Amino acid sequence: QVQLVESGGGLVQAGGSLRLSCAASGRTFSSYAMGWFRQAPGKEREFVATINDYTYYKDYKYYADSVKGRFTISRDNAKNTVDLQMNSLKPEDTAVYYCAADLNVSVLRAGRGGSWGQGTQVTVSS
Repeated sequence: QVQLVESGGGLVQAGGSLRLSCAASGRTFSSYAMGWFRQAPGKEREFVATINDYTYYKDYKYYADSVKGRFTISRDNAKNTVDLQMNSLKPEDTAVYYCAADLNVSVLRAGRGGSWGQGTQVTVSS
């Protein structure tokens, strides 16, 4: 497993942008699929985006329909970080955002990843 710490959340107006970052510990970061999930008050945690490990899948990216075209996930294997650039934010994007990791991208995308961060709050005002 890896240890994950998110940063970059905050308050932004609708239409604005935020960039979340997740720092990971461990020497095998590039072997992990990484992802972002979110949980709004009173709702279940939902998938946002994943990026595959570089070794076999060359950073293939996958997004939830609700964020496609607005959010971009990226990773820097030299820095052990994964970012989520969020543009054209909407009030319905308000949630706690979690970084997650797993060696199996299917397991990760299903929300059963082995490693999770503590979460960072994103609030979008109308």
